[in-house]
Amino acid sequence: MTSRSRPDRAIRRAVLGLGTIGLVVIAAGACLEAFWLLGLGVWAVIVAMLMELVYRP
Repeated sequence: MTSRSRPDRAIRRAVLGLGTIGLVVIAAGACLEAFWLLGLGVWAVIVAMLMELVYRP
């Protein structure tokens, strides 16, 4: 098994954090019926997915 380098861990942590924040914002937007919160959450998840695709080792 190979160990991951520090930049890989930092990107992974950023992707997980951004995805989690996005899902929380989506849930809050759904509960409050605020479409702008839903939009922000969806964009955060999209950015997290793109980061995962671009920076995947």
